[in-house]
Amino acid sequence: MKALVYLAPEAMALRDVPDPTPAEGDHLIRIDSVGICGSDMHAYLGHDERRPAPLILGHEGAGTIVGGPRDGARVTINPLVTCGDCPACRAGRDNLCATRQIISMPPREGAFAQFVAMPERNLVAVPDDVTLEQAALAEPIACGWHAVRLGITACGAQTPETALVIGGGAIGVGAALSLVAQGVGDVTLIEPNALRRAYLADNGSYKVLAPDELPADQRFDITLDGVGFDATRATASAATRPGGVILHIGLGGGAAGLDIRRLTLQEITFIGTYTYTAEDFRDTCAAMFDGRLGPLDWTETRPLSEGTTAFADIRSGRIASPKIILKPA
Repeated sequence: MKALVYLAPEAMALRDVPDPTPAEGDHLIRIDSVGICGSDMHAYLGHDERRPAPLILGHEGAGTIVGGPRDGARVTINPLVTCGDCPACRAGRDNLCATRQIISMPPREGAFAQFVAMPERNLVAVPDDVTLEQAALAEPIACGWHAVRLGITACGAQTPETALVIGGGAIGVGAALSLVAQGVGDVTLIEPNALRRAYLADNGSYKVLAPDELPADQRFDITLDGVGFDATRATASAATRPGGVILHIGLGGGAAGLDIRRLTLQEITFIGTYTYTAEDFRDTCAAMFDGRLGPLDWTETRPLSEGTTAFADIRSGRIASPKIILKPA
């Protein structure tokens, strides 16, 4: 099969590689659509030691089952493979499984390829009226859905009414849509890239601002950092109301930015949040498929053969849409 292989920092190539061999209980899936994630970008830049070259990246996939009793079924992929039997899995917090694996990290190759093998329990059927490009958004949106669920729970009896989302990539956009879908009525998203900000400006579900347009004295019940740099953590620390919640999804880098004194004196809850539970993933798909997350039309598609250029364009800030979907076919 053809696959886009990460070879070294800022070096990728389309290569012929062996087809995956499904284990017992796995399905072979022909990938139709696969998104480029921020974590793929971290690997591409050489910033993620969990993803050493050479490696097939990509974990936001949707496609069609090949062979077996479900041959031809359209599915979206939960890329997080867990044991199902450890204390975390039994408690419904399977994203914290001690032996968790995710495609695009060894030992599991990713979905920037024509085929991938996945367990049955990791597949969600896609209705005929949903495109596979839309279905490939389930994974990044599920990250935000999971975080929002945790944030609303942490707010306790004080129902959150306002939220700030930092970053207008797919994680931020998915989180903003998840906030609205889960009942937070006043959502603001800040994005520094003017090209992307203009692209998102017509969305009716939430406000879109440049970072310097955010009023310095405005405070939010929930602040979600979808970027994860020192500067964005500093913004989150300053923008969250007393007793509010900071949700930290971004893995941008650095270890500073939090105003620990303010978080302590104002009893602000800080939650690090990683991926999603299997239930969160299914709930996200249900919300997508019944229209609660909008038209899901904020993507750009390119052939897998142009993947190297797509990564370079994202790196240079030339992409307006929050998500590029690659098409292996």
